[in-house]
Amino acid sequence: MKHRNIPLILLLIVGITGAVNGQRSATDAVDDRIAPYFSPPAALKDNTGPYRPLLRFYNGDTVLTRQAWKKRRAEIADTWNQMMGRWPALIKKQQMEVLETRQREGFTQYRIRFSWTPSEKTVAYLCVPNAKGKLPAVITTFYEPETAIGNGKPNRDFAYQLVKRGYVTLSIGTTEASKAGTYSVYYPSIEQATVAPLSMLAYTAANAWYLLAGLPYVDAQRIGIMGHSFGGKWAMFASCLFDKFACAVWSDPGVVFDDTKGSAVNYWEPWYLGYYPPPWKDTWRKNGNTADAKGLYPKLIKEGYDLHEIMALMAPRPFLVSGGSSDPVYRWTALNQVVRVNRLLGYTNRVAMTNRPKHDPDDASNEAAYRFFDTFLKNK
Repeated sequence: MKHRNIPLILLLIVGITGAVNGQRSATDAVDDRIAPYFSPPAALKDNTGPYRPLLRFYNGDTVLTRQAWKKRRAEIADTWNQMMGRWPALIKKQQMEVLETRQREGFTQYRIRFSWTPSEKTVAYLCVPNAKGKLPAVITTFYEPETAIGNGKPNRDFAYQLVKRGYVTLSIGTTEASKAGTYSVYYPSIEQATVAPLSMLAYTAANAWYLLAGLPYVDAQRIGIMGHSFGGKWAMFASCLFDKFACAVWSDPGVVFDDTKGSAVNYWEPWYLGYYPPPWKDTWRKNGNTADAKGLYPKLIKEGYDLHEIMALMAPRPFLVSGGSSDPVYRWTALNQVVRVNRLLGYTNRVAMTNRPKHDPDDASNEAAYRFFDTFLKNK
């Protein structure tokens, strides 16, 4: 049964009571060195911002129970997938072609090719530690796959750093599209895309998950995903829309719509949520302008949708926002809504954020990200 206008404090009591009554422990232990990142500053603790409440159906009915959340979650997923366009069938039986093998310090690096859409293959890098047994794994996403293996800008070598910590890593990117200035993946074609390109990027990562899950040395229950900026948006939508990812790190993607953040939180671009058939004009604008935006983006803004709904699809799976200039500390107002969903489900320490002043990752933010993976992938 659904109820209207139930005070939020009652929702929290119901959720916590359910956890205590045997559903799940109300506290999930995390590494002490990253524990502070799971709590907002005191001034933001109860602030859920201007965003539409997650614990309320679109018709206004309130979510009181875990069973009701399942229906609410399905409502969010179905609504967004309908707006963005349905995926083609996932490619679950992957065949990997090894193009090159290279021995590096403590691991083997394979340059590979695999199918990431029904009509396209991509070149990626698979890095495998010199270790035995079923290993945790992380997919990394960026404009091209070379940066994450150490051949690019500083502090973006996520795949390289993680493989040295004992993870199998798979670095993927949109090399050819990025060179062409179209950046994303378009299905069935760039002229007639029927799926929002950002959703199609998520689809390619889901197929990459199946590639990793099929390897005999990978534990399919312990596969995460991580990306920065463009790759952060990619990792965010992939982990939220495909629930087999165990956890995720999103480095400064812009976790809500924010036209004031210039070209960094640019979901209006045609390669994200503002697709329209090319030729394209006025891309990489410094500020969003919903008056001249095209595609799905202006509908989302006009009708009050925001990305906290996408993030809610992660619950109760853990995620870390590695925030920079695009995601400052006040993004907790959106994250707090996801915290409340997790609380209803009986989970704590599932939503985390670090903060740095600049967009670029740094040593400290990356170390926190790697310890996050250690907590939720390696140590499980």
